[in-house]
Amino acid sequence: MFKIQTTILGLFVVGSIHAQQTPVFRDAQAPIGKRVSNLLQTLTLKEKISLLGFNTPGVERLKIPAYNWWNEALHGIARGGEASVFPQAIAMAATFNAPLINQAANTISTEARAKYNLTTNQGRHLQYIGINFWTPNINIFRDPRWGRGQETYGEDPFLTATMGTAFVKGLQGTNPGELKTAACAKHFAVHSGPEADRHSFNAIVDEKDLRETYLYAFKKLTSNGVEAVMCGYNRLNDQPCCTGNTLLQDILRHEWGFKGHVVTDCWALDDIWLRHKVIPTRVEVAVAAIKAGVNLDCANILQEDVMTAIEKGMLNEAEVDSALAGTLRTQVKLGFFNDPAISPYRTYLADSIHNEAHIALSRKIAAQSMVLLKNNGVLPLRKEKYASLMVTGANASSIEALLGNYHGISGNMVTFAEGITSAAGPACAVQYDQGCDYSDTVHFGGIWASQSTDATIAVIGLTPLLEGEEGDAFLSKSGGDKTSLSLPEPHIVFLRKLREAHKKPIIAVVTAGSAVDIAAIEPYADAIILAWYPGEQGGNALADIIFGDISPSGRLPVTFYQSLNDLPDYKNYAMSGRTYRYFKGKVQYPFGFGLSYTSFDYSWEREPKPRYSLNDTLQFSVKIKNTGDFDGNEVVQAYIEYPNLERMPVKELKAFKKVLITKGETQEVRLSIPVSELQKWDMTTHGWKLYKGTYALVIGKNANDVLLKKEFSAK
Repeated sequence: MFKIQTTILGLFVVGSIHAQQTPVFRDAQAPIGKRVSNLLQTLTLKEKISLLGFNTPGVERLKIPAYNWWNEALHGIARGGEASVFPQAIAMAATFNAPLINQAANTISTEARAKYNLTTNQGRHLQYIGINFWTPNINIFRDPRWGRGQETYGEDPFLTATMGTAFVKGLQGTNPGELKTAACAKHFAVHSGPEADRHSFNAIVDEKDLRETYLYAFKKLTSNGVEAVMCGYNRLNDQPCCTGNTLLQDILRHEWGFKGHVVTDCWALDDIWLRHKVIPTRVEVAVAAIKAGVNLDCANILQEDVMTAIEKGMLNEAEVDSALAGTLRTQVKLGFFNDPAISPYRTYLADSIHNEAHIALSRKIAAQSMVLLKNNGVLPLRKEKYASLMVTGANASSIEALLGNYHGISGNMVTFAEGITSAAGPACAVQYDQGCDYSDTVHFGGIWASQSTDATIAVIGLTPLLEGEEGDAFLSKSGGDKTSLSLPEPHIVFLRKLREAHKKPIIAVVTAGSAVDIAAIEPYADAIILAWYPGEQGGNALADIIFGDISPSGRLPVTFYQSLNDLPDYKNYAMSGRTYRYFKGKVQYPFGFGLSYTSFDYSWEREPKPRYSLNDTLQFSVKIKNTGDFDGNEVVQAYIEYPNLERMPVKELKAFKKVLITKGETQEVRLSIPVSELQKWDMTTHGWKLYKGTYALVIGKNANDVLLKKEFSAK
């Protein structure tokens, strides 16, 4: 009995000593706030300052390892070795399938946890292998000249917010209070070119456009718990985005109640004193950033200059604590200071990276993203009818045309030529020829071979070397931006020569991350598919569509204009005359456009009511019958037309849903729109207002083609 009591007492003492030796910041059961406070009390001032930059050295005495916050996952883990490569963000938007994009993000976060486990188990703490991501890019693709527009979800605030929210939830997981990975909404705010001027540009925007267009998605993502926000390089109405109180304090922290952390774009703080020249010295920039609410510097000004600011009495340690607390909270939620053995993601290892399920998902998303722009009946190709094929064009075997920017890499990149060849099978005589390049308008290949085969698939267009971020698109002559909508001239000439050579079917496949001039090639092709930058499975996905295994269902998330002359100056950030919401001219292809191999008939099942007030919700449903010969996905698009008042949009997407309907089947699709979503910013009261008048709910094939329409009033 005495021995048992002694043993129990000994265990109690050992347990008590262990509890005393385990600091609160490592106690997974303690509240987040207490853990952060304990760590702040434990760290020295020098250690705290060392943690304010993206490349943190770690704290050896506390056994806190180094960590590099710079990590990217725009459409798959980027720059970090083998990973699943999904279609570029603009292509994911073209799916109009938010649940599918959520699956992609969930897959990315699984691969991130696996990579993190594998590397940290080996004592490696590398850039691009962390479990936070500086994604998604939810800036509005307001002008097709912007090279980085491919990183966004298009020109519409509602579509951007919906896709962005789905992506964030997939990255961050569903465990309350615990993050699978940490997402970041960027670039806050009003940031969409020009790329060449981005380090000194001052975007001038009035309150109405700011609230209704540029901040809409940011508000939605913060309301849905995005962990971080990245402030942009530019100034907004004279205030640098990374030191301005209007964005970071008045709106983000106070009005929206954002509780996450703010990270600067990389070397944005240097821009403020070197290029914007609105604050004279590095030390003063560091002070302004800390006071404005920046928590993490993607550079080294905070790490190098905050101590000097404290010594000069310009900052105090409490302000440093306030800044550092933001990233420490994120790290606590990511489980940084927990015993790795209790992590719910500890079993994710090599078999969780780029496995068959992830590859299949990439292929599915790519197929759903591709947009059929023209079809004179030649598609889909019947394999029994076509004994020989020609695959040609500058991008037919291009890896760059698959990847987009901010990309990863895999050992299973399927080019368009490879995908078509594999799907056609060994009984089909498939030939390949590059055909053309990007500069030569005289010499071409593959013309004779095209004449001697049953059909030609020509893959042309842009690559991220011609459009993208400043520096990365190194073949761009305008800093990554486009100066026209034109496809490369050799590609247009090549298509024309193919058409002149014979009357056999020609399918043009266009790669791009933005709107381009399709009219220049339209006369020469029997069918045209916009493939975007479709990721590692782009070739297989294209084959799925061309041979009819899948009916195309991608829709344009941007307007295809006839000419840049129809648009305001690129540097003008006013929304008047931009995007389908405000542009009233003729277009090549409207927002939401996309053809199918089948046809659908629409009818009302439940019409909206005749009158609504602010707290109501429009609830409605439509019956859709597949009247064609193929099973197919249909994108139901619901737009709102507003009362005829000054500066109201022409119309706005406010609900959508993608549904698979088999041939001959009829489905009911239910949608809803909170009336609060119809509010517009009142420049007099500086607040949201539901304007009285007659509205209309429009069900459309796209932004221009009306299928059903019902008016209602709001009061």
